[in-house]
Amino acid sequence: MTFQFTVSPDFSPDHISGWYIFNTWLQKQTGQGIHLEMYNNFQTQRVAIENDAVDLIYANPFDAAMLVRNKGFSPLVKPFGVSDEAIIVVNADSQILDVADFGPGTKIASTDDPDVLLMGMIMLEPADLNVENSVKIGCDSYILVAKQLLQGNSDVGIFLAEAYDNLSNMVKSRLKVLVRSEISVIHHCLMIGPKLSPRKQEIQDLLVGMDMTDKGREVLKSLGFSGWVKVGEEETEFMIDLMDALSV
Repeated sequence: MTFQFTVSPDFSPDHISGWYIFNTWLQKQTGQGIHLEMYNNFQTQRVAIENDAVDLIYANPFDAAMLVRNKGFSPLVKPFGVSDEAIIVVNADSQILDVADFGPGTKIASTDDPDVLLMGMIMLEPADLNVENSVKIGCDSYILVAKQLLQGNSDVGIFLAEAYDNLSNMVKSRLKVLVRSEISVIHHCLMIGPKLSPRKQEIQDLLVGMDMTDKGREVLKSLGFSGWVKVGEEETEFMIDLMDALSV
């Protein structure tokens, strides 16, 4: 039997090959057939989840609640020292110096990354901006968010901090950061579904010990990680409750 693995669509494009390398490593370590399926956006990925076509997923925090409560997934590990933070960015030539300076009609460029969009809109609340008095410019990637800002098509962009930091220095020199979130407890998580759950402890142990071998460290480097850390049920429930509270 071959199990299905997928990755949250907001991963850095620089690491796409790394996920395929990781999937190959995981198959060899477990002796289990695992197929990696990448989805271009959250909508198509969620259809696959609803159709029970996902058994292992590197999930964003927003989807964790649905995976745990509706689909019986359990947390395995999270990347060491990595958390999800949002950044509010404008064109370097913008006269805006503070979030509170924005007004009704502000054009906001963002991806459909749900946790980052949520954090970003909370950070824009000092300007009394919401979905009703602003204009959302949807983008398929953070590169395109940056492009909207550089071309003057949007007034402000919402970025996943990691994605912004990975932009080229030339692009970042033409942008200006207004504010960066510092929540620290929101993170992506590798989660395992019901069909694979009998092997949960085995897979979790393999991942936690991945940085103990040269090959494991090489694979981790291709993902931009230094190691995996075990995630317990209580930590995941706390994050889910926090995301619920932020959504209110």
